[in-house]
Amino acid sequence: MKTLLLWCVLLVLCWPVAIVALILWPLVWLLSIPFRLVGLSFDAIFALLRAILFLPARVLGYRDSSARRPL
Repeated sequence: MKTLLLWCVLLVLCWPVAIVALILWPLVWLLSIPFRLVGLSFDAIFALLRAILFLPARVLGYRDSSARRPL
């Protein structure tokens, strides 16, 4: 919603730039897909490493105080 409002303001202030932004936005989105996939992969790798490193503590019964449910 915020993006739409900003684009509308840009359209009122400088319509050629708003039209160029409207045309280039799908291209920028397509170019960003590989970077998002790499970021997702790194996030998954770090989550796996964290799960492996904390597995012994979980097996021994350690519980994080922030993960406890309130009564």
